[in-house]
Amino acid sequence: MNIQFDPMGFVQQLPRMGVGMLVIFVVIGLIILTTMLINWLFSENK
Repeated sequence: MNIQFDPMGFVQQLPRMGVGMLVIFVVIGLIILTTMLINWLFSENK
């Protein structure tokens, strides 16, 4: 088995990794907003 590191391959994949990170942050944001909405809808007003 021959394992090699290709620096240009890494550089070429940076945009794809950036999109993946963006999607992760968007999904986390949606989870936070959904949690806040559910908490607001079902909270008891004191």
